Amino acid sequence: MKLTSTHNIGIPGVVEPTNICEDPNCPFHGELSLRGRILTGNVVSTKMRGTIVIQRDFDYYVPKYQRYERRRSKITAHLPPCIEVKDGDMVRIAQCRKLAKTVDFVVVEKITKEEK
Repeated sequence: MKLTSTHNIGIPGVVEPTNICEDPNCPFHGELSLRGRILTGNVVSTKMRGTIVIQRDFDYYVPKYQRYERRRSKITAHLPPCIEVKDGDMVRIAQCRKLAKTVDFVVVEKITKEEK
């Protein structure tokens, strides 16, 4: 099935990639719809085929001590072939339906240094 047409994913400020892919789980060229949360994070691992691991750093407030502590979380996300990222890049991910046991996010765009 040829899926080369590009459609709007409904997230303001996100530009569609210049590359074209035939992945059915691509939000731009396939039939995957997005919903829910939109997050940003750093790419930690690209070793899986079609999936990357993203790490998010955040502060958590501890009421007992009235202070913040640093925490981390790792999220797995589907990487469409039309978006090229490597370890250390900053990416924006969006929630979608479950694609695998631990994958329910998809990479929407690679954030450049100027956009940070």
